[in-house]
Amino acid sequence: MTTTSNNNANSTPYEALDAWIDAHFDEEVRFLQELVRVPTDTPPGNNAPHAERAADLLKGFGFDAEKHAVPAPAVKAAGLETITNLVVRRKYGPGRTVAMNAHGDVVPPGDGWTHDPYGGEVVDGQLFGRAAAVSKCDFATFTFATRALEALGAPLKGGVELYFTYDEEFGGELGPGWLLQQGLVKPDLLIAAGFSYQVVTAHNGCLQMEVTVNGKMGHAAVPETGVDALQAATRILVALYDQNTQYKKVKSQVKGINHPYLNVGLIEGGTNTNVVPGKVVLKLDRRMIPEENPLDVEATLHQVIRNAVADCPGITVEIKRMLLANALKPLDGNQPLVDALSRHATSVFGEEIGAAGTPLYTDARLFGEAGVPAVLYGCGPRTVGESNAKRADEHIDLEDLRRATKVVARTLFDLLD
Repeated sequence: MTTTSNNNANSTPYEALDAWIDAHFDEEVRFLQELVRVPTDTPPGNNAPHAERAADLLKGFGFDAEKHAVPAPAVKAAGLETITNLVVRRKYGPGRTVAMNAHGDVVPPGDGWTHDPYGGEVVDGQLFGRAAAVSKCDFATFTFATRALEALGAPLKGGVELYFTYDEEFGGELGPGWLLQQGLVKPDLLIAAGFSYQVVTAHNGCLQMEVTVNGKMGHAAVPETGVDALQAATRILVALYDQNTQYKKVKSQVKGINHPYLNVGLIEGGTNTNVVPGKVVLKLDRRMIPEENPLDVEATLHQVIRNAVADCPGITVEIKRMLLANALKPLDGNQPLVDALSRHATSVFGEEIGAAGTPLYTDARLFGEAGVPAVLYGCGPRTVGESNAKRADEHIDLEDLRRATKVVARTLFDLLD
């Protein structure tokens, strides 16, 4: 592999990396803008076109991206349309492989935008667009950190791999999960898309369930001819929300994570105003702290739901698991990542930046389950709310992008020098 040195006798490797990133930062911003301009709304999940565009852009940097298309039957079974995951391999010599993973799929834009959600518009030092913060920005962070490392011209050991995947919104099983299952990747260390102001070493798990409450439709004028599924569903809702009172008594020992929580995010049912509802569907999201056992959590919720309607004649309940994402727990071997990222983030940002947990769940857990020590770090705000992630006018601060790229580049140098 040919590299070009921009180091000189009067600069340290870190200064040379920083200088290269500063000199190429406008190019990095344009790269991110091009990625934002290709929609990846999931659902519907037609994400192969974005992978093709990303691969073309990467080729312009001399990075050959392997295109791994997930078989159509598996994609369709997951409720999506197309998935092509990208893998870039940069080998420098014998030694460990440090991988970096970001996802390109994202929730639809929704209403309320004052900027084009696919425009990549830059205003007052901020770049706007759906997936600008979660997590197309880290396509840019990781790509340009790798380019800076190679431009340094220093002898390196091991290698870097970039994984750009497209299934995080639906759990990641057809993104990183599929790459790992197929034996296409197995790095020694992993950095996943994250936040500029913390090095995340643990995160919550997530259980999502669909609860269908079946009764019998009837005319509202003669309600005794029906069995009201909505009244039964109301009892279930009361029982579920009562759990949140209990969850507040359960505290995680992981810094940055508080207690479990349950949210009912969708309710559908009934056919008309004058008809006794014969069916109601609830979809719930249960966040699990790292200390909890997911199967125990699921079994308890089944019991709570069934107990709530045990004395409701004519009511039946169907419970279906939609998603079970385990928590990310720190693995032995992640310390080199934590130490390097924390040290350089503290230096570059001028404030103490250390390890913590987050209540989110991410694809990083899939690498942890495969025995790969993983942490989250990349371009992002102090809190999800600051960036409007998954809301109107999602954006990133471009200085966070610049500085996070420097932190990752320095970290790669430490790990591979």
